[in-house]
Amino acid sequence: MELFLAVVEDGGFASAARRMKQPAPAVTRAVAELEARLGVRLLHRTTRVVRVTEAGARYAADCRRLLAEIRDAEEAASGVQAVIQGTLTVTAPMLLGAVHVNPIVLEYLRLYPGVDARCWFVDRVVNLIEEGVDVAVRVGDLPDSGLHAVRVGQVRQVLCASPDYLRHAGTPTTPQDLAHHTVIAAAMSVGSEWRFVKDGVGMRQPIQPRLTTTSNDAAVRAMLNGFGIARMLSYQVAEHVQQGRAVMVLRDVEPPPLPVHVVYSEGRHASQKVRGFLDLAVERLRADPVLQLP
Repeated sequence: MELFLAVVEDGGFASAARRMKQPAPAVTRAVAELEARLGVRLLHRTTRVVRVTEAGARYAADCRRLLAEIRDAEEAASGVQAVIQGTLTVTAPMLLGAVHVNPIVLEYLRLYPGVDARCWFVDRVVNLIEEGVDVAVRVGDLPDSGLHAVRVGQVRQVLCASPDYLRHAGTPTTPQDLAHHTVIAAAMSVGSEWRFVKDGVGMRQPIQPRLTTTSNDAAVRAMLNGFGIARMLSYQVAEHVQQGRAVMVLRDVEPPPLPVHVVYSEGRHASQKVRGFLDLAVERLRADPVLQLP
């Protein structure tokens, strides 16, 4: 199980063998024997990459849980006080991670000196099982993925512009007014139309962006420089709005808020390393005013 998990987490047999200090053929043979005994393929192998199958992903999650229980049982039997150690991998959207999650990671590392952390702050959905990630902070509705989630807050989808831009171009009062404004399309709103809600009725407004970027940070900077109107998530512009560098517009037609969850795969059998971070992250994020919108 440990060798199989190493292959899943490292994405290859050679790197797993180096980490586990085993000959590469021994790791390959161990996984093959595991598949033969279970009667199911756990990994897809090509000359360039190794990817976990759907059955393999479920088995990997069970392996993590069982191995964590074995470690807990051994520590309890020996009477040794458990020491939380290892490497914790956390992922979150880039700006949310840098501003709101990273301070939690630093606090966690100070509490548990035996743990190292890897932070993947990227604007894409990271597959926790396939990419060996322990905990994710995610914005938006969650698919039925079999993962465990704790809701910690919500954010709004807001339109905002700089005061200088609004003085020059005027303030839109309806979504249709956007046809006469310069529009910035960021990573979370790339597309040919934006969705709004008025009196419980959805509406869609076609947009023609002058600037389209997959970087939320670049969109925020362009908006602050007075280039145009951007649709962002409220946490991405909260500080700028509070300090008067950005102004929210069309507040009366905002779509419903998006939930924010802490997501993990191990359930109630999560390792002490993961449980320690979950407890801290849930407490800190629920106390974060930027994520506790009405």
